[in-house]
Order: sequence, then structure tokens, then C-alpha cells
Amino acid sequence: MKALPTMEDAEFAQWISLLESRTGMCLPPERKSFLVTSLAIRMREIGCVDYRHYYQLVTSSPTGVIEWSVLVDRLTIHETRFFRHPSSLDALQEYFIARSEPALGPVSVDVWSAGCATGEEPYTLAMLIDHQLALRGGEYYIGVSATDISLAALATGRRGVYHQRKLANVPVAFIEQYFIPIDNEHYQVCPSLRERVCFSQMNVTETQRAMGKMDIIFCQNVLIYFNAKRRIQILNNFAASLKPGGILILGPGEIVNWAHAEMEYVRYADALVYRRRPDPILDRAGLSDRDGGAALGYLR
Repeated sequence: MKALPTMEDAEFAQWISLLESRTGMCLPPERKSFLVTSLAIRMREIGCVDYRHYYQLVTSSPTGVIEWSVLVDRLTIHETRFFRHPSSLDALQEYFIARSEPALGPVSVDVWSAGCATGEEPYTLAMLIDHQLALRGGEYYIGVSATDISLAALATGRRGVYHQRKLANVPVAFIEQYFIPIDNEHYQVCPSLRERVCFSQMNVTETQRAMGKMDIIFCQNVLIYFNAKRRIQILNNFAASLKPGGILILGPGEIVNWAHAEMEYVRYADALVYRRRPDPILDRAGLSDRDGGAALGYLR
């Protein structure tokens, strides 16, 4: 197939406007080559010869809805792995270890993996939390909401099948407990863990959508796709989605000097962690550590 024509500045502006209006993602001019390459690969696959016709295709209906879904999957990078960024995971484990005294009753932990890609992150969180709560003993429940904009990535997460290379950072004991070998090269997350993770399509810009109140929100290397104003909006919505005492763990360097009246910065080495302040009414009543609907309060 002959080479595609050069993308004009006006066409680039049209494409980045479409991306921002539909996904919130901000693509700076220096990433024009990334957009052109990604579009060109997909256009060659379907035999489209110029950017104008492809733009018309993805903005038409109903065919455009399907094609847009495919394109978004190509434009969102799914670089992820199990047990990625150990410092953030250490902060998560320390949060549980510091609250390891016996609970008064069943413990329920609600977690949100925002921008979960192909599932490695939410399964990592589920394994770590299950491990920590099992060490404590007693009855407990874990629910992990895993959201992403890419339908293809979500489908991979639901299957929970990964090449053995993907498990390079998973402790051997965790592989034995949480994975089932299905052939010489692939493993599947065990059913009991898969049942605790619910995958659904969602853009983090839609965090005002009802998600329920979370004990933990984990969002790594997602905010980099958005401009400063949009990042603040997303973070404010995260804060509103946390239970009192819940924690928000971000990728290091994703935000600087964010301030929110209900949130406090928690210092950890090489990790960006915020905690929603306990409810002052419950605090005065002596309930925030034991009751009041904050599941992680049981672990303090």
C-alpha cells in the first residue's frame, strides 16, 4: 500500500480535539508522530487511504462506534506488569500491617484500580490484600473494581491468562497460591481471586459516575495523559470516592502540590500517597477506628 500523505497541522488539531472531547486525553504537539504512526497502522489494516476519510469513519455511526473503540485501544499504552512499582505496593502493605490488631467483626475492603489496563495491577492488589488479611485471621471480604477505557484490555483482564514472562516479579508462593498452569507457557489467575475483581469500561474523567465509596484507590501512570486542570478534576473526584480514612496511591511525580480539604499527604519513600481525613463526627464519637462504614477502620 502506498505511503499515507503527510498530516497537516489542521488535521492534527482536529484529531487532538476529538481525542480530548471524547476521552479527556491531551496529546501535545511533540507526540504528533505517535498519533500519525498509530493512525497509519490502523488505516492500512482497513484499507483507508487518507486521514480525512478515517476521521469521517470514526465519527460516523454505528460503524464508527466500533472503529473508535479499536482506535482508542491502540492509542492507550497498556504497559503494565504484576507487582509494578514496589514502593507503592510497600506503602499499601504498610497501611495494612500498621492496622493488624484483631478486628471486632468481619472486614470488608473495597478497592478501585483506575486505569487497570490488562489486569495485572488489580490482581496484584487483590493478592496482596488477601495475603495481609489472611495473616490477620478472621472473616474478611475483598472487592476490586478494575476500570479502563479499552475494551480489549478489559477482556484480557477478565480471562486472567498470562504468559509466564508476565509473572517474573510475582513471588513463587503467590504463583503457587493464586495461579493455575494451563500449558507450558501460560498461567491463569485462580477462580477465587478472579471472582473478587470486577472489570468494567470507564474513563477516569467519568469518576463522578457512581462507584460507591472506596477504602483504597490505586491509579498509576494514568494522569500523565491529561492536562493539569483535568488532573485536578480527576483527583478531586477520587477524593470524593474515598471513605474516611481511605487511601489514594498515585504514580510518583504524577501531580505536584495538589491540595484538598479532605485529604492529607502521607510521606512514603518513592511513593505518592494521600489519605482522606477521618470523619470528625465519628472521630469525636470514637467510632472512626472501629465502625462508621469505613472498612479499613477495622484494621487500625
